[in-house]
Amino acid sequence: MKRISDEVKYGSTRAAHRSLFYAMGYTEDEIKRPLIGVVNAQNEIIPGHIHLDQIAQAVKYGILENGGTPIEFPAIGICDGIAMGHKGMKYPLVSRELIADSIEAMAVGHAFDGLVLIPNCDKIVPGMLMAAARLNIPAIVVSGGPMLPGRRNGVDISVSTAFEAAGRFEAGKISAEELADVETHACPGCGSCAGLFTANTMNCLTEVLGMGLPGNGTIPAAYYGARINLAKTAGKRIMSLVEKNICPLDIMTPAAFKNAITVDMAIGGSSNTALHLPAIAHEANVPLPLPLFDEISKKTPYLTKLSPGGSHHIIDLYEAGGINAVMAELDKLNLLDREVLTVTGRTIGENFLGTKNQRPDVLHSVENPYSKTGGIAILTGNIAKECSVVKESAVAPEMLVHTGPAQVFNSEEEAIEAIVQKRIQKGDVIVIRYEGPKGGPGMREMLNPTSVLAGMGLDKDVALLTHGRFSGATRGACIGHISPEAFEGGSIGLVRNGDIISIDIPGRKLNVELSDEELAERAKAWVRPEPKVKTGYLARYAALVSSAAKGAILEVPK
Repeated sequence: MKRISDEVKYGSTRAAHRSLFYAMGYTEDEIKRPLIGVVNAQNEIIPGHIHLDQIAQAVKYGILENGGTPIEFPAIGICDGIAMGHKGMKYPLVSRELIADSIEAMAVGHAFDGLVLIPNCDKIVPGMLMAAARLNIPAIVVSGGPMLPGRRNGVDISVSTAFEAAGRFEAGKISAEELADVETHACPGCGSCAGLFTANTMNCLTEVLGMGLPGNGTIPAAYYGARINLAKTAGKRIMSLVEKNICPLDIMTPAAFKNAITVDMAIGGSSNTALHLPAIAHEANVPLPLPLFDEISKKTPYLTKLSPGGSHHIIDLYEAGGINAVMAELDKLNLLDREVLTVTGRTIGENFLGTKNQRPDVLHSVENPYSKTGGIAILTGNIAKECSVVKESAVAPEMLVHTGPAQVFNSEEEAIEAIVQKRIQKGDVIVIRYEGPKGGPGMREMLNPTSVLAGMGLDKDVALLTHGRFSGATRGACIGHISPEAFEGGSIGLVRNGDIISIDIPGRKLNVELSDEELAERAKAWVRPEPKVKTGYLARYAALVSSAAKGAILEVPK
């Protein structure tokens, strides 16, 4: 069977190519085997990635054991938590495109026969899945696993607790000593942050898409034996995928994406999935309009309240049976397509067949859901004509419908300053604009302001709107992805201090109480501000990036 790597290995004109392999110590036999790229995102700045060398080593054992030659190369990764709240947060989302592009360059440039992709955190997971879909060569994802929750005073805590502790400190509710105690206990070791934040949501949905093995999203990083076993198995499985030429587009079908959205709604995943799933689907040539999220949400029960929406963490879902247990519950209502293929070589239905829910206190049955509808809502209205996104499962019941005066800010920094200085009152609606994909640029996450609000006890009284986005750790009436963004002339750029904002999450509506005539008059006077960044990668990104309604993908100019 002709392999992709034959292009760089055989014939007289490839003598120099072979000599370069020999220079690195490869044997003639190793060169003849299938060449498998092992894409390792290990670095020393992300807790979820600090241990990925161990995962990569196990993957290579699996590849070698099954007749392949593993060839490792790196991928970049940015820690959203460390980038949060300063200009560094302009870069995590835009790094998703760099990751996909660099994997494409490496894989095509060296003619790999297959790829094992090793991510763990927020933008790295979707970036790698985008590359897999784009390249469409045999590929499998194996992640590093979730962090265990920290433990303080007998209570499980996580990084979101530390973010919110800052607000409690600013409100005078805890001392500096208590703040220090929280920060030293919140993150006990390696792994993607312990709650159902963006990283863990995407690692779970990788299983549902069929691109990761069962357990990929929920086996804790600290469970060394199980994680290493999973990584070795992934190394073995890639060889079978190469042999049978099973490629990502055979797996990531329209039905697979619908399954992923369904599970996303059932677990109340991060609102960032409304960016990442459409971006991955775009690379797979699968239409995935945002209204589909709402359509699926309306018929999908919400089954598990994980942090930030509840007190449980990913380890609790793991103990309940993981994502297979979630799918087994949803299957009772025939909400999943059981026949989609996965990297196991079996269908998704075969993967979860026989799985039992071991912790009904964590994973509710479909007969006893937390809610009859899913965890994410898509809102539209006169200031969100294309879309806006909210993690409904993390909103207090009293804030599901809210009307209040706008407090308008043109950057995240301005908003944080006002919150810390206690200029925000109960009932207010904070509006942060010019932080979208183009206007930011980079569509920054707003965990800092939302966490400070929650720490101050205002998350049940104050809403926050932005065309930026929110961390999976965010809770409260925080509505992001508002499109079109202000920098592109969107109506959110026309809102003024004191304008009344009407939020109706159950009704899926978001409006400013102004007439069309008033908005039109304001639009005539609006002037596009100067770009915040005019040089470097961010400027190039801003020139190409699409609306959040399209997943903030890069579009080739026509």
